[in-house]
Amino acid sequence: MKTIFPRSLQTTIIFLVVGGILALALGGFFSSASDSFGNSLISAQTWVSERYITIRDFFNAPNDIVSLQQRNAQLESEISGLQTQVIQLQQQLTDTQVLAALVDFSQSSPESVYKATSVIGRDPSPFLHYIIINSGSNDGIRRGMPVVTNQGLVGHIDAVIADAARVQLITDPASAVNVRLQNADTDALLAGSLTGDLALEMISQDLEVQEGDVILTSGLGGDYPPDLLVGQLFNLRKRDYELFQKASVQSAVDFSRLEIVLVIMNFKPVDIAPLIPVETP
Repeated sequence: MKTIFPRSLQTTIIFLVVGGILALALGGFFSSASDSFGNSLISAQTWVSERYITIRDFFNAPNDIVSLQQRNAQLESEISGLQTQVIQLQQQLTDTQVLAALVDFSQSSPESVYKATSVIGRDPSPFLHYIIINSGSNDGIRRGMPVVTNQGLVGHIDAVIADAARVQLITDPASAVNVRLQNADTDALLAGSLTGDLALEMISQDLEVQEGDVILTSGLGGDYPPDLLVGQLFNLRKRDYELFQKASVQSAVDFSRLEIVLVIMNFKPVDIAPLIPVETP
């Protein structure tokens, strides 16, 4: 037989059940179950999120690689451009320092008129020693004019065209410069060689010469003005059976690094060869 509860009784029972559940919840009886459920839900969300990220990265990887390659190429291009700028700035700084030194040198010798000119070519053969400069007859350059730097004597103009000239270096085998030893106060002859070494010849055996003596142009022969710095004496060789002492000379100029030189414009070399008597047999 079916028993039917009055609606009011059903409502009362529902309120009692709900109230009991609320009372238990407020009393902390469901906290452990709630924590377990929350932890389980968090773990599930974390697992799903990790798998989603992995799958997304897998499908996005090709695009990321292409993007990274493009970015890498862009950065390499920027680095190359910056390196070029650094090299250019360093070269400009070097040129400025060289020009400043040349200006100081020219101001210290106001009796001479100088023209600064750039080196645009070098000797490719082992038998000649010369450089090419970018000034010629159009700039007033003439054959025989001395060429120097702030360090010392370089050589002289050997050949000229309209916009360029060739400078024979003092290291050339055909070069011969009349010089004097500053400390010994004596004259000698400076000669070049195939190897580029400088030798000092015609030093009297009677003279006391020391290594380290400063070598200057003497002005004899009419090829160079006097008192241009050439270098220092070293490796002195004195033998009793020889007529003259010999020595090597360390040039004051680094010929491998010549970039800008000075031409002495107001010096006119004198060819004294016709005045030298010719010996007849």
